[in-house]
Amino acid sequence: MKIILATNNQNKLREAREIFSPLGIEILSQKDAGISVNSEENGTTFAENALIKARAVYELVHLPVIADDSGLCVDALGGAPGVYSARYAPEHLLCETLLENMKNVPEKQRTAKFITAVAFIDQNGSEITLEGTCAGVIGFEKRGVNGFGYDPVFMFGEKSFAELEPEQKNAVSHRGQAFRNLYEYLKNHVQQEEN
Repeated sequence: MKIILATNNQNKLREAREIFSPLGIEILSQKDAGISVNSEENGTTFAENALIKARAVYELVHLPVIADDSGLCVDALGGAPGVYSARYAPEHLLCETLLENMKNVPEKQRTAKFITAVAFIDQNGSEITLEGTCAGVIGFEKRGVNGFGYDPVFMFGEKSFAELEPEQKNAVSHRGQAFRNLYEYLKNHVQQEEN
């Protein structure tokens, strides 16, 4: 079974391939599938944005598609940046902007969570969305060299996401959880097709 992941992000692609390979599912990037589409993520929830991306790819190829939308929700900022996480600041200034906006927030009030919604459209056009979350706190400085986005300032226990090895992060991350939820769904889906 081949599924197109509606992204060209190599980090997301690697994570998805690691999670879905035990099912014998080959994950293709948009580039692998020979398609280029940039959909406008104008949904008000992560699930809406994931579906927008998945539908844009599905309309071109009519093959199974996975898309996700993720973001960081910080309690002290009223849930911001939320669905605007990627557009909160220029990509190279995401962490700096967040730290600046939280400079006067005391440690006990720095709680946050990452959320991922993943959308799956099968070859017949049926749609589902699933979610994964990971709770943590926003640190006071950037730490670590792994990961991307807000990973250097998102503390999970004693370490930032950017200090964790990829396998450690995948085991606890919001995206890893959402993909594993989809894995369970697809496992049942594939077994039903075989029976």
